[in-house]
Amino acid sequence: MAKEMIAMLLAGGQGSRLYALTQKLAKPAVPFGGKYRIIDFPLSNCVNSGIDTVGILTQYQPLVLNEYIGNGQPWDLDRLHGGVHVLPPYQQASGSDWYKGTANAIYQNLSFIERYDPKYVIILSGDQICKQDYSDFLRFHKEKNAEFSVAVMEVPWDEASRFGLMVADENDKITEFQEKPKNPKSNLASMGIYIFNWDILKKYLTEDEADPNSENDFGNNIIPNLLRDNRRMYAYHFSGYWKDVGTISSLWEANMEVLDPEHSGIDLFEEGWKIFSRNSGMTGHKISAGATVENSMITDGCRIGGTVKHSVLFAGVKVEAGAIVEDAVIMGGTVVKSGAVVKHCILAENVTIGENAVVGAMPTEEENAVATVGSGVSVGAGAVIGPKAMVYKNVEGGEEQW
Repeated sequence: MAKEMIAMLLAGGQGSRLYALTQKLAKPAVPFGGKYRIIDFPLSNCVNSGIDTVGILTQYQPLVLNEYIGNGQPWDLDRLHGGVHVLPPYQQASGSDWYKGTANAIYQNLSFIERYDPKYVIILSGDQICKQDYSDFLRFHKEKNAEFSVAVMEVPWDEASRFGLMVADENDKITEFQEKPKNPKSNLASMGIYIFNWDILKKYLTEDEADPNSENDFGNNIIPNLLRDNRRMYAYHFSGYWKDVGTISSLWEANMEVLDPEHSGIDLFEEGWKIFSRNSGMTGHKISAGATVENSMITDGCRIGGTVKHSVLFAGVKVEAGAIVEDAVIMGGTVVKSGAVVKHCILAENVTIGENAVVGAMPTEEENAVATVGSGVSVGAGAVIGPKAMVYKNVEGGEEQW
């Protein structure tokens, strides 16, 4: 039975600019917003948009991601025909195994797409926080009689040179593509979300694979080749919330924006467009007498005895009496012991902050760094972790790291 459109989700990213947070974890599996992981967003968008077949292409540190996705049941993607499928690289008779680039990753899975014989294929990124209706994007693609469409967002002109840019005419037809140009001709940034007609995708991936000089990348190779051949290419304007959380500061910012949905545009409490996740199965949270919690997200299983302000706490976090947490993102299972002060930082999963230790500091005009502590790290009693520190291994009591 043919599907109208299936999704291919690129989730192999190493996320190297997230440093300590992705040492043991693929970027799409990084926790976000109290009870989610980054990959929950594109998966939930698929379900909410009526897409029931998703191939997830994994590569780097996939264990947590694979376990988390499981059979896809939390996202209603445990289907007999379709559903969610994790697609790691595999050795083929021809020899190629590791995914060489975004285009090669899809090329290696053409047989998966073939099984569903779709009319359209949407290609998604597994490392963005975005709520988007893909069915509206598909409607645009059909109306334009496009062969390829890309979702774009207007960005400030002074930031445009950081992005891949689509130059389009008054009918949204793409006339040029600029990859991070010094002199941008457009401020329409590609979101890395594409809809292809299946026959076009197959043709161009096959040709690209046969080119020994290709980087096998959508931005560097496939899109320029489509332009060269004057294919019908259109830019779909997206105006909702979108954030590539590829850096420590952007991940911290996006978590903080969860606390202010009216201004930021990211609402995790919206009934009509739920973000689904694999729940922790923990008890409810408990805020003790004498504890203070202000403008924060406190999720399942948290135990709060101290002070928590403007912070996002994931499942099972413990903040002991006398501890102070402010402007912080604290991932699951982490313990902040009494007297510790934790400010303007990200603590990964299962971290222990010892008594009277200090982590991070509120920013000054000159300095806006986000202190970061990697998963499983223990910070000893009285230790001081400065605002610029990136901590990968245990810190002894009384020790200082800046």
